[in-house]
Amino acid sequence: MNRIITTTVLSLLAFWHIADASAAKPNIVFILCDDLGYGDVQCLNPEHGKILTPSVDKLAADGMVFTDAHSGSSVCTPTRYGLMTGRYSWRTKHQSGVVQGFAPDLIAEDRPTVASFLKSQGYHTGIIGKWHLNFQYQDPHTGKLLGRGAKKKGTENTNDQKSRGRKRALAPVGSVIPDGPVHRGFDFFHGFHHAGDMKGVIENGTVIKHDAEINMLPRLTRESVKYIEARGTDADESPFFLYVPYGSPHSPILPTKQWQGRSGLGDYADFVMQTDAGVGEITAALDRHGLAENTLVIFSSDNGCSKVAGIPQLAEQGHVVSAGYRGSKSDLWDGGHRVPFVVRWPGMVDAGSTCEQTICLTDFFATVSELTGAPLPAGSAEDSVSFLPALSGKSIVSKREGVIHHSISGHFGYRQGKWKLLLAKASGGWTSPTERQADSSSPIAQLYDMESDPAETTNLYESHPEVAERLLAKLEADVTRGRSTEGLESKNDADDIKLWKSKR
Repeated sequence: MNRIITTTVLSLLAFWHIADASAAKPNIVFILCDDLGYGDVQCLNPEHGKILTPSVDKLAADGMVFTDAHSGSSVCTPTRYGLMTGRYSWRTKHQSGVVQGFAPDLIAEDRPTVASFLKSQGYHTGIIGKWHLNFQYQDPHTGKLLGRGAKKKGTENTNDQKSRGRKRALAPVGSVIPDGPVHRGFDFFHGFHHAGDMKGVIENGTVIKHDAEINMLPRLTRESVKYIEARGTDADESPFFLYVPYGSPHSPILPTKQWQGRSGLGDYADFVMQTDAGVGEITAALDRHGLAENTLVIFSSDNGCSKVAGIPQLAEQGHVVSAGYRGSKSDLWDGGHRVPFVVRWPGMVDAGSTCEQTICLTDFFATVSELTGAPLPAGSAEDSVSFLPALSGKSIVSKREGVIHHSISGHFGYRQGKWKLLLAKASGGWTSPTERQADSSSPIAQLYDMESDPAETTNLYESHPEVAERLLAKLEADVTRGRSTEGLESKNDADDIKLWKSKR
């Protein structure tokens, strides 16, 4: 009898320990905008930010703003890969540009993701929004993989640079997805693949309907609120991770009727305001269901503002999308990859605080690892450093030498402290001068002192060769080792990563 009682008590103690540990783990909500410039958030650009963003401004007032945060790339797909895996996308065979869907998932099936890691720690994991890391479609009856010709008539175009005007095919309703987000660690998925396929609404592993693109932003906000409501009333009280990769304000720029004309600055600004309102609805849902106190909320963007926003026209009206940083989406200059990064965590992060330490979106994986107290899985997060100490005003502890930048065309950059080296003659992206437009007499690379010259106007490459050589050596080492953090050497998926893309 005593043995039975002892066993019962031990079982109850184990149960209570697990319950307490689960309750101690915060919920995590990561909202990622698409093509939102650093200067598009008004509180980050008080002098030249003319778009009203009260919801994000409130988030910043209640939490911490990171002023030197960077996306893993200046374009969509590679940034999202880095956020999910803690690894730079150029370590895969995807060396430039973005993926187009109807192809195997860029994240290898056996590679740990933030979602699979948190799921193993007892989290319910949901993604509501844009995936853009490829997945395939199958005929539900035959199992045959579908190509882009699955629907005979093309539908929409992405309205973005080279893909402008290119016809897109939609997978038919009922198509099955064998390698989507629910196969990479998420319990729930509601959203779409990318802008070119935005009409195809997906839930979990099935295309459930075709809908007009203008309905996608309100749909994602509505579904995010529903997810939070469901978790707030769930009896098991397990923590949750909600990833909300909005498809806005990326093109097609389609504010709904309610928001058209609200900004007085044009459709793009209206769309930013509608996106900001969605952020407000999500945070309000957390507050309404008593979840805010134990929820870490992160707001950011995948890269800088796109040229289809009408950057010159906005500037004429007093709005500067990159807040004085040079360039925009696609570029190696900071306007391409310096992104808004705001964190709210009541009681843990001081309201109205600021952090000037350099971080990258790849750092999210290591941060949640430290947050949960669980070690990183083997073979994961090779380029991830925890920024958790920064949330309490401490210095980030890391032996990582620097952060690696990457442009849409695959050009590399390296940032260490105040110094920034770019292995490109010009923007490395779409901003003029492009690499093709660069003067033949231009130096083969660029070096900037980001403390004295944050707008990157004075190239010091030829006057400070010793700094350039030191940064280049560190970049080469980080590429060769298969990781930029401390630990055993890893292996890149690509056999030959070409550092110098422009002619030397």
